[in-house]
Amino acid sequence: MPNKSVPTAPASTPSFTSRLPLFVIVAILVALIAYLQWPEATKEKSTFKRVVAVKMVPVLLTEFIESVEAVGTARANEQVVITSKYSDLVDEIYFDDGQRVNKGAVLVKLNNQEELAKVSELEANLSESKAHLKRLTELLSSRATSKSLVEQQEAKTKAIEAQLMSARTKLNDLTIRAPFAGVLGFREASKGAYIDAGDVITSLDDLSVIKVDFYLPERLLTDIHVGQQVSAVNTAYGDKEFIGKITAIDSRIDSSTRSIKARATISNKALKLHPGMLLNISVLLQVENILQLPESSIIPIEDTHYVFVESEGKAIRKAIKIGRRHPGVVEVLSGLVEGEHVVVEGALKLRDGSAVSIIDQIADEAEKQTKSASENTKKTPAENGSKT
Repeated sequence: MPNKSVPTAPASTPSFTSRLPLFVIVAILVALIAYLQWPEATKEKSTFKRVVAVKMVPVLLTEFIESVEAVGTARANEQVVITSKYSDLVDEIYFDDGQRVNKGAVLVKLNNQEELAKVSELEANLSESKAHLKRLTELLSSRATSKSLVEQQEAKTKAIEAQLMSARTKLNDLTIRAPFAGVLGFREASKGAYIDAGDVITSLDDLSVIKVDFYLPERLLTDIHVGQQVSAVNTAYGDKEFIGKITAIDSRIDSSTRSIKARATISNKALKLHPGMLLNISVLLQVENILQLPESSIIPIEDTHYVFVESEGKAIRKAIKIGRRHPGVVEVLSGLVEGEHVVVEGALKLRDGSAVSIIDQIADEAEKQTKSASENTKKTPAENGSKT
């Protein structure tokens, strides 16, 4: 029988087992390269995340206005209710509602016929009495009459003069005049009406100056004085300020509220303020030049206040001491100098040593790059070195 040989795999075909070491070596190389490159990328990414864009402002030496607020009610400089002293008929009315009048202007005339007649009668009696007194005086000089008759006639003449003065006063009172210049209120009487003594005819207010009374804590007694400036605002005029000054300070302190009453006057030539208005009063205590910072730049930690300044692209935390506050600003007592820049926006994202980029500087750089690109675009091909 012929011998049969078993077929075998060709010697030139490598097996999977022989290739395995090569795959392992390639995998190790790839892993090694990835390991070497990964920390650098992570580091760059981490560094990028730590750069914080901030906005900075300088520490300024500016005026710090210290004031105190109060509330008061406006009153007219002079105010009166016009009434009649006597009961009688109204003959004439010479004013309209809300009219401005001068001092002494005639407002109302009451019926005065009776008083006119009485004045005329007394004037006639006085004239006759004086003539009789003159005759008696001449007779006394020639001893033709007694001194007692002359004295009696003198007393009678004086009595008539007093009666005439009283009649003339009542006659004048029947003509009602404005006691001072001002603005009249509504008319409460009509022509031909009968009014009693004391009935209201109208009101009169001198609005050229407005008075306002307000109360301040007694601790401010030594800080306020006559002549001190005040400003007043009312909701009807928004933020418009009316400037005045303190004209009087009460000699007593209210024992129940421990407050002191002050009065201020405000010029009101434009008649914008009216009696009864609620006024928010601000009393100017003092004006100082001090270092100030925006309140948003201050970071309080426990009992200490900090700010961030920039040095060589890094944020440096500095402790400062602050003083008085105003809405939006804080007084700096120590820790900073005038002109030093502090972070006002982005401070809450910072830590001591954090990398920062200033927003204004970034904007300037972008503007410069845009301007440079624009100039390059405008150049001719020859200027750009292009080939023809």
